[in-house]
Amino acid sequence: MNKLITIILCLFCSYSFGQINMEDSTAQVIAYWGIGDKQSYSVSLQNLVINGEDTTKNETTQYDVDITVLDSSANSYTVSWLYRNFRNNSDNELIQKILASGENLKVIIKTDELGAFLSVENWEEVSNYMKETLLSIQNEAPNTIDIMKQFEYLYSSKEAIESSAIQDIQQFYTFHGAKYTLNKILEFNMKTPNLYYPEKPFDSKITLSLDELNPDNDNFILRFTQEVNKEQLVNTTYEYLSNLAKSNGTEKPNKESFKDLSNVISNSSRIHITGWMMYSIQTKFVQAESVKNIENRIIEIK
Repeated sequence: MNKLITIILCLFCSYSFGQINMEDSTAQVIAYWGIGDKQSYSVSLQNLVINGEDTTKNETTQYDVDITVLDSSANSYTVSWLYRNFRNNSDNELIQKILASGENLKVIIKTDELGAFLSVENWEEVSNYMKETLLSIQNEAPNTIDIMKQFEYLYSSKEAIESSAIQDIQQFYTFHGAKYTLNKILEFNMKTPNLYYPEKPFDSKITLSLDELNPDNDNFILRFTQEVNKEQLVNTTYEYLSNLAKSNGTEKPNKESFKDLSNVISNSSRIHITGWMMYSIQTKFVQAESVKNIENRIIEIK
């Protein structure tokens, strides 16, 4: 998705050397990295479920990631993401085992010369590793088969990994590859992943803006929002749950109950002129009737 954003933004803006230009109030996110460059980050993922006025779930997962530049060329960077030190505030043993499966997992990605995400290079290795680990958990607890299948899907293919399993990586590279003008809002439509039916991506409205320039500290703040087409979201969710009910021999849901369904993602990030993220918070807000699902992911340099 980030590469598509970069292509679209090329219609709005041109590139020039230098990340911050106070003369025309612009900033661009370009990677100025060298082989061996490394930064470590702490990541916090909070999942909240609010039903009416009551918070029925408040779960937080924390972990660290070491990002290292493995290679660079005239038109690309190869970068390693090493995951470690997973923690969670839940007492659920299954959750702890699933988190442990990601310990020391290495995901190798490729970006273009500007730092915009292109692909996961070792997706087969990642897929096989996670499948074996999740199968081991499933064998220990056979009653978790349905849950394990959901996690296995996230790593079932290159497309699934890139669209679903590496959301922290996608968040990190959201803005790379383009030039932005202070207080100018860019709006456009594009296709975004559909986890229910990957072959039918959603139409979504995207907005991007440069909110703050800090030349004295060599950084700037960018914002991003994504709103999924409501009609497509309602129809897809209803179709998926109806098919699930049919396969389980249960009553299908009432479509009217999904009429207020919404899915909005917002991202605010402070980025250094070298292209390294300093701080980023991304919120995913999904609402159906009185139930709100909120996911907050914070990525912060250590």
